[in-house]
Amino acid sequence: MLKRIGVLTSGGDSPGMNAAIRAVTRSALSQGVEVVAIEDGFKGMVEGKMYLMNSKSVSDIMFRGGTILGSARLPEFKDIEVRKIAISKLEEFGVEAVVVIGGDGSYRGALALTEMGINCIGLPGTIDNDIVSTDYTIGFDTALNTVIQNIDKLRDTSSSHHRCSVVEVMGNKCGDLALFSGLSCGAEMIITAETGYDEQEVLKRLRELDETRRKKHAIVVISEKITDVEMLANKISKATSFSGRSTVLGHIQRGGSPTAFDRVLATRMGDYAVELLVKGIGGHCVGLVDNKITSYPIEEALSLPRPSRKQLFGLHQRLI
Repeated sequence: MLKRIGVLTSGGDSPGMNAAIRAVTRSALSQGVEVVAIEDGFKGMVEGKMYLMNSKSVSDIMFRGGTILGSARLPEFKDIEVRKIAISKLEEFGVEAVVVIGGDGSYRGALALTEMGINCIGLPGTIDNDIVSTDYTIGFDTALNTVIQNIDKLRDTSSSHHRCSVVEVMGNKCGDLALFSGLSCGAEMIITAETGYDEQEVLKRLRELDETRRKKHAIVVISEKITDVEMLANKISKATSFSGRSTVLGHIQRGGSPTAFDRVLATRMGDYAVELLVKGIGGHCVGLVDNKITSYPIEEALSLPRPSRKQLFGLHQRLI
């Protein structure tokens, strides 16, 4: 029978991680399983930064953003010798299985540990919504609402000054933050890796909006690392009568108290992760599919193709 599990957060922090930690802890304790907090992700595991938690340890954390356990990246965890050190530390603390909350890199670490005898379950904690085996990741809804609030505020001032605001949002490999926020805010243009980027086409479209439709303002939402948004804003100023302005939202998207959706999602996923471990299941990741909590083998989840957002992009084109 499972006696003690560990829980850690790894990679970029996301709102709702604390709710997941709380759910894992209290769900395990209710079933007579002890819980060890592992600080700073796999790095803390290797360094033996662990302590035993009780129900009070996770009181009043559900509404807090970030992660009380801290997070860090450890590329060296790919090295089997480093993982052996991690396993020795887990054994020292009596940890038999681990819940890993993070993105796809964290999933790979969880899978590697499972293959070495420590059952791990992955929870999708990332604001980008870039885990294909779940409809929504923990933190995406909160980050999305933060983006929407900021774009709404930019629209107010853009309307007053005939501006085109170019807003860069996170999501290098997955454009969901740009797409969903652009749809929610009625952005004139949404640019992601899926749409591709043609600078001349962007300027042409903005000139049409400016000259033909006499738009008072324009909003362009673009995923990070596609182009230099400051440079694009300057070109918009020169090619149209709009005054181009760039805004990079950056890490503000990671912060803030999680939404009700993220709190409930994290709670459901955390409880299910414990259920899997108690059953002796490892090497799986938890997901929300068609509003049902389920799990996939991590190896399968990492190989799933990314769903096309063509229909949503088509919807946006029809509505602008």
